[in-house]
Amino acid sequence: MAFIEIEHLEKTFQSKSGDTEALRDVSFSIEQGEIFGVIGLSGAGKSTLVRCINLLEKPSGGRVIIDGRELMKLSDSKLRLARREIGMIFQHFNLLMQRTVLDNVCFPMEIAGIRKREAREKALNYLEQVGLSDKASAYPAQLSGGQKQRVAIARVLASKPRILLCDEATSALDPQTTQSILRLLRQINEKYRITMVVITHEMRVVEQICDRVAVLEYGRIVETGRTREVFDEPKTEAARRLIYTREYTDIESEGSGI
Repeated sequence: MAFIEIEHLEKTFQSKSGDTEALRDVSFSIEQGEIFGVIGLSGAGKSTLVRCINLLEKPSGGRVIIDGRELMKLSDSKLRLARREIGMIFQHFNLLMQRTVLDNVCFPMEIAGIRKREAREKALNYLEQVGLSDKASAYPAQLSGGQKQRVAIARVLASKPRILLCDEATSALDPQTTQSILRLLRQINEKYRITMVVITHEMRVVEQICDRVAVLEYGRIVETGRTREVFDEPKTEAARRLIYTREYTDIESEGSGI
């Protein structure tokens, strides 16, 4: 059995105006230590999918199995413990603006009951790993977007996750900063063997960091494979459109001198 198994996942949102199927019969598996990408256009269901993986959004049907445990069958207390092993980083960083960088990284350790001195020592170590040891006393408002995302990554590392969910984590960053964050994520993956799920609409992100990729369209997985194979020989129109968009953007950028 794979480390993460998503089986026939369904999610329907109900409202007065009618039901909306966000996910329809979604199935895929992820091996331990793998970086797995989920790509699709806006509205494809990517963010719903990532929130269903850690049950922040309860699926309408199907199964989420992590390391042999079916999350939807866990008690509330056991689910909370399971979620501690699943970290998330977001497009807009979600830092505590009234706390220093160091205190932001200490926060999950405080919740876990780690003593303050020990938490600060560990937080300084994580900040060094993400290249921000000189920003420990700064506040988030004093940081660039890339630095804020590095703080968010250090904070996730402090909770010692086995899985890291990245929901459009580079979408708010410029191309050069995106490259540095992707390099950092790859280094963390190699050092800690953290399994990563990268949710994005950016084909370049998937191409540069992901081992395998799934293409999501209108709530369905339409293609899955090794990243290089999907890019070289896409089998579906959805994948071809996404790859064409990436190539067209590259041509535009070269022509404009960007």
